[in-house]
Amino acid sequence: MLKQISFFLILGLLGLSSCTSGDGNAEASLLIVEEEIPEVETAYGIPIDSYTIHQGEIRNNQFLADVLLKYHISYPEIDKLVKAAKGVFDARRIVPGDQYTVLSKRDSTGKAAYFIYEPNALEYIVFDLRDSVRVYREEREVTEVEKWAEGEISSSLYESFQSIGVSPVLAMKLSDLYAWSIDFYRIQKGDHFRVMYTERQVEGEAIGIGDVKACLFTHSGEKFYAFEHSIDSISDYYDENGNSLRKAFLKAPLQFSRISSGFSRKRFHPVQKRWKAHLGTDYAAPKGTPILAVGDGKVIAAAFGKYNGRYVKIRHNSTYTTQYLHMSGFAKGVKNGTYVRQGDVIGYVGSTGLATGPHVCFRFWKNGAQVDHRREKLPPSKPIPAEHMEAYMAAIELTRKQLEPKKKPMLASN
Repeated sequence: MLKQISFFLILGLLGLSSCTSGDGNAEASLLIVEEEIPEVETAYGIPIDSYTIHQGEIRNNQFLADVLLKYHISYPEIDKLVKAAKGVFDARRIVPGDQYTVLSKRDSTGKAAYFIYEPNALEYIVFDLRDSVRVYREEREVTEVEKWAEGEISSSLYESFQSIGVSPVLAMKLSDLYAWSIDFYRIQKGDHFRVMYTERQVEGEAIGIGDVKACLFTHSGEKFYAFEHSIDSISDYYDENGNSLRKAFLKAPLQFSRISSGFSRKRFHPVQKRWKAHLGTDYAAPKGTPILAVGDGKVIAAAFGKYNGRYVKIRHNSTYTTQYLHMSGFAKGVKNGTYVRQGDVIGYVGSTGLATGPHVCFRFWKNGAQVDHRREKLPPSKPIPAEHMEAYMAAIELTRKQLEPKKKPMLASN
């Protein structure tokens, strides 16, 4: 409760008393009265004591107008509101299942004063419907809460996390984190994990997985540690000896080349004479120029296609796959099932398939989707610098002990 302090001068016989001192000066007595007044209740940063609250969920085929008309907002007012929202939120794109709140006046009209739309648990958009129409976006405060999860692999990593009540998003994060040390296509029943991570919460409710802070994954009896550590405000993951968990790709599959066509969602195809996506990067070079594997991995295809010509496809781990198109020929020994090392020659530049000249079309997959490899952040595999090693080892000492498996797998916990 808030306290309001009132001051009264008490003078005269009726409680307003005055008295005269010997020197003739008037003296005043001060009475301090403390009054308790109620706090103003708010929601979405709006005082709600004078409004009626209506909450609902957007239904299929329901538009903003369908909601607001029920609360006596006219079509001209709705049109004005949609225009005011431009640049903040596209009012035409409300989604079925999303929550909304209407604050209506407590009078005979019952007209809406505010419409609050919640596209997700973190954000909300406030439509102020009063005299001066305005629209603004706000975010709730997010807290990061430390959590632990532990389990044993019984089938896939994804299903193993589901079975202990933890978001499979955490499984994806571990897959990325260990992308260079564990092939998650080959994890076995009985493999074990224990992980410390943060859960993102809003008002005590989980809204997503934050960062993995540390993990111990035991695969085929071998322990794989991972610890998050920051140096000069740059975070990366390292093992128990301070080695980076990541390995860098080569920047290009050719030593000397030029980019003749970049990654694009819409490019005019020089042969087919139509607009289509080009989900790769073309490196032009003379016919016969050696093509290099950009990273260690297994050849999962060395074949010929009508459009791709001769091509090689390499799975580097459970996250990353690369493909090299239009080869004039394969390098000796390169075939399905061959393991290659970063920098190995896997073929030679050509123009087989649908190509106008000698080049290699380099394609890069991350988690099954083709992406522009030049925009991907792939940190170099640098270990903890010597001058930081002592501090790093001290920082992970306690966490490493905490990562040791418990007797029984546990659910996610604080």
